[in-house]
Amino acid sequence: MLTNILTVVILVTTALAHGDHEQQVPIQGPHKALWYNTLPGDGGTQADSVFSGISTFGRLPYFPCLASDDVKYDIAFIGAPFDTGTSYRPGARFGPSGIRQGSRRLNLYGGYNVPLETNPFNSWATVLDCGDIPVTSYDNTWALHQIEEGHNSILTRAPATDAKKKGPAKNGKTLPRVITLGGDHTITLPLLRSVNRAYGPISVIHFDSHLDTWKPKVFGGSPSKVASINHGTYFYHASQEGLLANDSNIHAGIRTTLSGPSDYENDGYCGFEIVEAREIDTIGMNGIIKKIKDRVGTTKPVYLSIDIDTLDPAFAPATGTPETGGWSTRELRTILRGLEGINLIAADIVEVAPAYDTNAEHTTMAAADALYEVMSLMVKKGPLSKMIESEEAEGRDEV
Repeated sequence: MLTNILTVVILVTTALAHGDHEQQVPIQGPHKALWYNTLPGDGGTQADSVFSGISTFGRLPYFPCLASDDVKYDIAFIGAPFDTGTSYRPGARFGPSGIRQGSRRLNLYGGYNVPLETNPFNSWATVLDCGDIPVTSYDNTWALHQIEEGHNSILTRAPATDAKKKGPAKNGKTLPRVITLGGDHTITLPLLRSVNRAYGPISVIHFDSHLDTWKPKVFGGSPSKVASINHGTYFYHASQEGLLANDSNIHAGIRTTLSGPSDYENDGYCGFEIVEAREIDTIGMNGIIKKIKDRVGTTKPVYLSIDIDTLDPAFAPATGTPETGGWSTRELRTILRGLEGINLIAADIVEVAPAYDTNAEHTTMAAADALYEVMSLMVKKGPLSKMIESEEAEGRDEV
């Protein structure tokens, strides 16, 4: 009996104590400083645990750029989860999320790129991950329209830096740069359509094991207009639509089989020069870099498209149409760094299909690392307004 009385007294006392301690505000989480610290050394900010949290590319700040234009940026990452233009293995619709996952540790130590002597995560540039373009998987024509319009919306806004200075885009504008996460390679056609609206015909550097300039009748048979546009024909369509600058485009890493020699002839008509993968054994990485620079130059705007199957399947097995005999991840990254000085205005990486990857995420990490080099090149080059400043300075020197 006494025990029961004591129990009741304790319960009443506890209830009264809680009644006197009324909570006035919602419970607040830990202070930001507990999770995001200024790194020692030369600077930079990084989360303590790169394996936690929501994935963005390189753990960059996220903003839904297609839902709002309240935030300005100099470089934007955008996903295009489309894979219904593939001819062999589908799955690249999961490429954007896979690449983001593979990029988690890019700035674990601060993000400084030693060979390029720049830090793309801590520079003049405002860099954001804008999420993904909503893409239907039921209608290719509409999906490509969505990708073009989504990309153009991101591409044609005023940048965070030098928005009022003259730039290389139409009407003398300076625009931000956009890096697109694919998606199968079909997405490059709507991306080039978007770029054409902003810049006009563009020179293209294309890393791939395949030409992707096949005539629709040769690649896929072209049973319909929709089927004629796929990941092996999009450059043919880009050429026919006048999206490519004449005779200033180049493939690198090619090692595909052909329907015959006429495929190479057709590729030339589309405005491309070819660097085959096996040339690395004769002219080396420096020779390949020289061929690319000689072809596209260092004075005009350039678009960069990277198919992850440029890499040998030993380094990137998770792709739609793997081809043996490719380059290593180290070789590709070295060649990309060698493009320093080229005016990259936009880029994409495509054909990453994470379902075929190893448990160690070899392919998604390789894709993320390739884009880290691309982002570093863009940051080191400075705002696109500097293209015009350089041209004007050269003009004064000639006078």
